[in-house]
Amino acid sequence: MVKRLFDIIASFLALAIFSPVILIVVILIKKDSAGPVFYRARRVGWQGKEFIMYKFRTMVTNADKIGGPSTSADDPRLTKVGKTLRHFKLDELPQLVNVLSGRMSIVGPRPEVPSEMETYDPEVRKTILSVKPGMGDLATLADLHEEEMLRGSADPHAAYREKIQPEKIRLNLEYVSRKSFMLDMEIIIKTVLSALK
Repeated sequence: MVKRLFDIIASFLALAIFSPVILIVVILIKKDSAGPVFYRARRVGWQGKEFIMYKFRTMVTNADKIGGPSTSADDPRLTKVGKTLRHFKLDELPQLVNVLSGRMSIVGPRPEVPSEMETYDPEVRKTILSVKPGMGDLATLADLHEEEMLRGSADPHAAYREKIQPEKIRLNLEYVSRKSFMLDMEIIIKTVLSALK
């Protein structure tokens, strides 16, 4: 109950504080390329329930039909504004709406696409999905530089599964085993300090 109350208050305040930034991003996306402002991404959430996660669109329209689910820093599908949004993580701001609605939390394992979650070991999947997915987690703190690690890959998604996914799964399982409100606060504080740097 404390975590949910915190999520509601934090997401509401963040939406209010970042509303000028959100408005500017909306204008930049519309001016930069044709297509919708928001990207509706299907993800697997708490207890395996699928939901729509919102992000600012950073790629060309129908990018998911052109390439795979993993994105490298040199992915040709990225728009000019999209590259900047991803660099500063501003494309994630609409997920505050998901937090406010109760589909996500401020802190929790980053949600996966359904096809990727199906590849997880059943016990691992059950453990990770026992908590709500979040906007930030231990993997975020680890600063894996995913897109840079995938730069130049002939198959970015295969490279993701080999170079990044094992460590993310390990950190997600660690989060679930250690989960507490104090751990969430620690992750939030360290994430903010990292962003300020």
